[in-house]
Amino acid sequence: MALPMIADYALAGEWSGLPPGPGREDVFVTCQICHSLKIVQQQGLSRSSWDETLTWMVEEQGMPEPVTEKRERILDYLATHFGRGG
Repeated sequence: MALPMIADYALAGEWSGLPPGPGREDVFVTCQICHSLKIVQQQGLSRSSWDETLTWMVEEQGMPEPVTEKRERILDYLATHFGRGG
């Protein structure tokens, strides 16, 4: 019985690094399946660089291509919360 509580606590810890906002869940589900969200939090990329990074992950790392609407939400969220101008 304790295992589900531990898993919930671990996921809550991951969520805590993502500020609330549209696209938060998309970023969580898309990014953390392959790597820690700390990698996302440390990048500080422009929106165009985030877009290039997503393309690279799809083409070179086997990430499933997010549908257009989801990709736009992810890019908007990343640029707003973990980006810099450009």
